[in-house]
This record gives sequence, structure tokens and C-alpha cells, in this order.
Amino acid sequence: MKLSTKGRYAVMAMVDLCQTSTGKPVALADVAERQEISLSYLEQLFGKLRHAQLVKSVRGPGGGYLLARPADEICISEVILAVDEPISTTRCTKTEGCRSDNARCLTHELWEALRDQIHNYLGSVTLAHVADGTVPGARPRGAADQDVSSTIAAE
Repeated sequence: MKLSTKGRYAVMAMVDLCQTSTGKPVALADVAERQEISLSYLEQLFGKLRHAQLVKSVRGPGGGYLLARPADEICISEVILAVDEPISTTRCTKTEGCRSDNARCLTHELWEALRDQIHNYLGSVTLAHVADGTVPGARPRGAADQDVSSTIAAE
């Protein structure tokens, strides 16, 4: 399963906003440059984030965006859902299964449970957790990535 760029970029930009805002609006062009994301793409995403009341925009000289609520009150799942990124782990829709006869596949419940776990986890992680490096269950920043397959093979 892979989260699309829409969801990943929205989270990256919101964390950037969280880290760089000192109570003053942050220019979207600056976020785009720091995160290496297209400004026009970010403008589309921030329109959705503003509509979801996760950010506030300030017009004019010195304008930009501010978080609409404290960072510890904005869950990652809210950001992802605001940019129309449902977390989907099955091909099934609410009304139709993924098989040609519209039946659900044998593993449907497995993937549905995984989706629920992902949603619950992302609902428990806030922008503040990501911004300050205290993501629940994550390795501390700077810890070397370990190949999971070598860990399993060693056991």
C-alpha cells in the first residue's frame, strides 16, 4: 500500500508550517522551496486545507498561512482526509466487491482491518509529534534504518 503524493505532500507542508511559524504567516512559496514541492500544487492542497479549517490564510504583504489550531490538536489523519485522500487498502467500494461477480475477495476483512489500524494510528499522531520528532512508535531521528528482512533472517 502506498499513500499518494497528495497526502504525503500535505503532511510535509503542514509540518513545515508547524516548525517555521513563529506566530506570523508563512509564505507558501517558502514552504514549496524548503520541501521541494511545486508551488501550484501546494496552492491546490492549501485550498483544501483551508476549506477543512486546518489552516488560515492571511492576504497582503507579509501574508501567508497559519495553522488554524495548535499543532498538538491537528491529527495527521485530518490532513490526509482534508486533501481527499481516503486510506484504501482494498479494491472494493462500499457497494461493490473487487471480484468480477461483485463479491468481496477472500482477504477483504484483513485489508479492511489494516485500513482501520492505519486510520487509528494516523488519528493518534499530531503535527506536533512529527515536528518535534516524538512520533509514537517511531525510531528516534538519526537512528540508522535497519533492513527488516535482515532482522527476520537473523532470528
